[in-house]
Amino acid sequence: MLLLIQYTLIFASVLAIVAIGGCFSEHGGVINIGLEGIMVIGALGGALMMKFLPGTMAATAVMISVILASLLAGIVFSMFLGVAAINFNADQTLVGTAINLLGPAAAVVIVRAINTAQNPDNVSSTVAYGHAKKVFIVNIGKFEFNWFMPLAFLVLVCAYIVLYKTKFGLRLCACGEHPQAADSVGINVYRMRYAGVIISGALGGLGGLIYITAGVSEWKFENGVAGFGFLALAVMIFGQWKPINIGLTALLFGMFRALSNVYTGFDTLAALKLPSTVYNMLPYIISLIVLVFVSKKSRAPKAEGIPYDKGQR
Repeated sequence: MLLLIQYTLIFASVLAIVAIGGCFSEHGGVINIGLEGIMVIGALGGALMMKFLPGTMAATAVMISVILASLLAGIVFSMFLGVAAINFNADQTLVGTAINLLGPAAAVVIVRAINTAQNPDNVSSTVAYGHAKKVFIVNIGKFEFNWFMPLAFLVLVCAYIVLYKTKFGLRLCACGEHPQAADSVGINVYRMRYAGVIISGALGGLGGLIYITAGVSEWKFENGVAGFGFLALAVMIFGQWKPINIGLTALLFGMFRALSNVYTGFDTLAALKLPSTVYNMLPYIISLIVLVFVSKKSRAPKAEGIPYDKGQR
């Protein structure tokens, strides 16, 4: 049971942070389905930073450096969506799909190039970072506490405050509901939409870092992030674009995902003798079922996915 709670919290942390990132982007009016690709690039930035940091560096400095690297990598990669969708009015769904395809491919190429430069016989797409990963984890008895768990809670609280209690959040939501009205009172819609995309890129990159530090000391980037970006989108929709609902939904989805790691420890589940692939598919099956029932009643921002035309009223 303790192991189930541990995995549930870490997977929920990933889903909550990435879903909140998508929430900010969509509240600004830009659909970001490229979270999967952004997560991979964010994970790459963090993994490379962990790989090359000296082992003598202070733990706090390591944590800050690695997190900043993931945030920056996610932001830079999300700018593909920002420029294409905001400046060139490109179809946001197509751009997001392209980002999802480009992210893992670019990560594999970069990692292989780095490994080959260090050792011509090494053409793997694996980055080892075990020596630095330890700074994020504290063992409390049999429970493996990850510092990203309280960070995810903090992100949820901050997201609620920013979206509903600050001038920035209200302006961002206005740009996702009725950008022409927002523009008429002096709000720069383009700037606000860029802000939403940047926040989603930063949190998506951070989510990728959390995912690769969950339980392994090296990562093969050909594996991507196992669809967690798409699960985060399902969490965001089921949570109705509201931080509190997103946090609760992330716990639910995180529990189903955690079952695939610990089901052998439960006599009832083990007695069913189902193959492990069934438990691996469970969160994705649940997400499909959930979306079937909630998609018609979902209340997305009215102007999301619609390119802003300053001359339209």
